[in-house]
Formats: sequence, C-alpha cells, structure tokens
Amino acid sequence: MKQLTKAEEEIMQTLWQLKKANVKAIIDVLPNPKPAYNTVSTIVRILESKGFVDYEKQGKGHVYFPIVDKELYSNQSLNKLVDNYFQGSFKSMVSFFVKKNDVNVHDIEALLKEINKTE
Repeated sequence: MKQLTKAEEEIMQTLWQLKKANVKAIIDVLPNPKPAYNTVSTIVRILESKGFVDYEKQGKGHVYFPIVDKELYSNQSLNKLVDNYFQGSFKSMVSFFVKKNDVNVHDIEALLKEINKTE
C-alpha cells in the first residue's frame, strides 16, 4: 500500500469521517484556512489514482468514498513508523512515548487492560 502525503491523509481522514462526500462537502469539514476547491479536487483525484478512493457520478459531479479501510491504513502506517524509527521494536516505541510524553501510571494501567482484552 502506498504512503500518503500529509495533505492526502487530511483528505482521507475527512472521507473516513464523512463516508461519502463531494469536494465541497470535504472542504466544508476542513479547518480554516480552507484550501481552494481545485486543490482538494486534485488531491482527491490523486487518491483515486493511488487506489484509496472511488466515486459515484451524481448529476454533473462526483461523490467520493474511501475504498481503503482506515484501520488497515493506520496499522500499516504504525508498522512503518515502528520499523523506520524504532528498529521494528514496539517496546522501544512505547518506551519512547512514555519517556517523552509524561505518561502516568493510570495511562499505563489502562493500556495494559486494553492489551489483556485482546489476548
């Protein structure tokens, strides 16, 4: 699966949230300052060419929808992060975030409970 740019990820996050949307609806949800219509339209077409979105014709326009699952993409991105910055060690990544982000004991206990649920 291809990696997305920051702008492409922002549009994908919006499409995952909206499920289906035309370019105007995507822009409406984006934070200020709003990007130009043509910019968003171009990014959506790039996402289509990368196989992340598809569309349905609606009147004279298109309604876009994600065809890549958010969880699948998130998992792949997280694995790439772990591989590239933590030598493939999830333990090293968690340790880094605990040290750098002042994670408290309550947060760690909550994490352990979540992990134990999946086992």
